[in-house]
Order: sequence, then structure tokens, then C-alpha cells
Amino acid sequence: MENKKLNNVAFIDWQNLHLWTTNENWKIDFRKFRIYLKDKFKVNEVYLFLGFLDEDQDKMYRNLQKSGYILEFREHNSNMKWKKKWNVDVDIVFEIMRRLKDEKDFDNIVLVTWDWDYIKLVKYLIENQILEKILFPNNKYSSLYKSFKDKYWMNLSQDRVKDLIKYE
Repeated sequence: MENKKLNNVAFIDWQNLHLWTTNENWKIDFRKFRIYLKDKFKVNEVYLFLGFLDEDQDKMYRNLQKSGYILEFREHNSNMKWKKKWNVDVDIVFEIMRRLKDEKDFDNIVLVTWDWDYIKLVKYLIENQILEKILFPNNKYSSLYKSFKDKYWMNLSQDRVKDLIKYE
């Protein structure tokens, strides 16, 4: 039997990941997390979707890029950045569907989020055998995902995973 080398891609909702790990009083070490995604899920490209570009965070953005993340910023008028929701859900869904239609240069998708906004996308990816895994930052995910338990999702705040990726 031939052992095929996988080429998976990950899409991360930064706000969901940051908010829900912070709510549980821990932070992700993004270098460790990038290595974890590559080793565990054979992820070669990681897209990190952020609410907006904030020049004050330039050092953080550079460090994320050095760690292997491709940063995608939500387009906002800079005067409105605090008045608008940082919602990147549509951007992530669009980018995944665009990649599937125009490029399909990967095997499967890893999605990092917690909310129900992705349920139609997740069902589509499962039906088409393209979803590798959906990773929830903690155990407070939408009940709509419960039917996919174990096979298609996992909780990053589980002790064995959290210990590998947390910031010390």
C-alpha cells in the first residue's frame, strides 16, 4: 500500500481562537500551534483571518508570518474599525469556496473556529470528503456540531493538546 503524502490547508478565525482561549485563561503559542498543525494534520498552508489591520500590532503580524501564517485582514474603513464587528466568517467561507473552485491545490481542510456560522460549509466539506478536522478553541462550541463528534472535530483545550500548544 502506497503512503500518500497529504497537503492540507488550514483556515483560522483569529477572533474565535483568541477570544475563547483567553476566556479559559490560556493563550496559544502560535509557533507551537503551527508545528502542531503540520505534524498532526499535515497542514502546509495556514491562513489566519483577522478583523482588521492595526499598525500598532505590526511586530505581532511579522512574528506570525515568520512562523508560517498567511495573514488575511478584513477590509474596513480605519475610522470604523471599533464600530464594526470583526466578523471574518464570510471571508473564510468565500476563500475556501474560491480555492475549491479555482485551485483545489490541496487535499483537505482544517478549520479553526467555534461558532455555528460555518455549519453549512462544514456539512458541504464532509459530504465531499474534504474536511480533515474542525478544531474548537474550547468546549463551548455550537450544538449543531455535536453530530460530527470525534471523527470530524476536536477540542484544543483538552489537556493533551493544550499542553503541546499553550504559550508558556
